[in-house]
Amino acid sequence: MRQPQLTTERLLMVPLDDRHLELEVELDADPEVMRYLSGRARTRKEVAASHAERMARTGYWTAFTRSDGDFVGLMMLPPAPGPDPSVRELGYRLVRRHWRQGLASEASRALLAHAFGTAGQSRVIAQTMAVNAGSRGVMEKAGMRYVRTFFPAWDDPLPGSELGEVEYEMTREMWGYGQSNPRVQPEGVRE
Repeated sequence: MRQPQLTTERLLMVPLDDRHLELEVELDADPEVMRYLSGRARTRKEVAASHAERMARTGYWTAFTRSDGDFVGLMMLPPAPGPDPSVRELGYRLVRRHWRQGLASEASRALLAHAFGTAGQSRVIAQTMAVNAGSRGVMEKAGMRYVRTFFPAWDDPLPGSELGEVEYEMTREMWGYGQSNPRVQPEGVRE
């Protein structure tokens, strides 16, 4: 099944394609973009390997601004690890020039609408390091709720990993409630 192109007020998200490889190389070459993922810039060879894996799956989009076609980043909604095919994992990675403009939240809301309104998913999760305040803010602004903090074992832990990883979620019911009651805010963060 072919993935649809998605649009928001400011973004055009097109299904990931081989022609986007150089954009992914640009994105992952910035150590600040990769700070909470690998802690370092990735080589072209590493990015090419990840790109090939993504191309073999569904749930990846390349985002551009609608105003001028500038590359914004990689938006992700692949199947979540585990046996349940109705669960997806939300992710996003933006080039630094587009940070703090609300674009990750805007893209996340569009991906959630696609997951529940079009693709028939039951649940979407998102995970990040507990210290990644920016990513946690995106999850909350998209209407996701905090589920848990967990402590995976890492061979080469990143600074801040001792505080754990956090998981957020949105279920089909949460999304449907928000759609039918637009003035009601989604459930807040539980700590």
